[in-house]
Amino acid sequence: MAVSLILNWIVGPAVMFTLAWIFLAGQPELRTGLIIVGLARCIAMVLVWSDLSCADREATAVLVAINSVFQVFMFGVLGWFYLQLLPSWLGLQTTSVDFSFWAIVTSVLVFLGIPLLAGLFTRTVGEKIKGRGWYEEKFLPAISPLSLIGLLYTIVLLFSLQGEQITSQPLTIARMAVPLLLYFIGMFFIALFVSRASGMNYAQSASVSFTAAGNNFELAIAVSIATFGATSGQALAGTIGPLIEVPVLVALVYVMLRIGPKIFPADSTVPTNSNKETIQS
Repeated sequence: MAVSLILNWIVGPAVMFTLAWIFLAGQPELRTGLIIVGLARCIAMVLVWSDLSCADREATAVLVAINSVFQVFMFGVLGWFYLQLLPSWLGLQTTSVDFSFWAIVTSVLVFLGIPLLAGLFTRTVGEKIKGRGWYEEKFLPAISPLSLIGLLYTIVLLFSLQGEQITSQPLTIARMAVPLLLYFIGMFFIALFVSRASGMNYAQSASVSFTAAGNNFELAIAVSIATFGATSGQALAGTIGPLIEVPVLVALVYVMLRIGPKIFPADSTVPTNSNKETIQS
């Protein structure tokens, strides 16, 4: 957990901040959007990457829970630090006159805090009144499609608003893709190296690596829209994020399955050939 917290909340944001300023120094809105993406640590899709790579499910669940709680309390603070305080220390032009620390805090509380409290409330009350079997077998399957519907609606709406910018500015999109590629790949291998050096096995290292490499693009998009507007450059950067992240992380799943036996020889948690065939099918 200590390794994951350091990678997620110290190394990750710092790496994205550096890449954003290197590649988008003259694009303050896009730069800000990328930095926000770097601050939104992965709490959802990492569960998928964890299963596909045969990582430690329990470890992944714990890391997701920690990141979820940590984001509620620290996202706004880190946003203020990386978007205003640190640039001023380094003599860099600050992000935007429209930046508001409290707008970011409010967005996080609304889009992340309320769902967390709702989940805690429904589980506590549901299990107490109806029992765990009813809650997990009846209630959860009934409401689970709502999250997917909401996510798909948001993505469709964003692309309808940002579609013209995406198609009319291919070079700008490519400029954003480069730091995102470097970030996802770089964070994955940094985390893998640190995890292996720390004595973790294959399954634990995979959990830490994908948690460090992935980002909560849903939160990044929500914060960008609420703070800067749905048609802003910040929202555009958040929209481009998952277009790069998803295929890259899928590719890294196959990389992890391929190099796992070489990096972790004689490790009982390394997936067998039957596991790999099941994933590929």
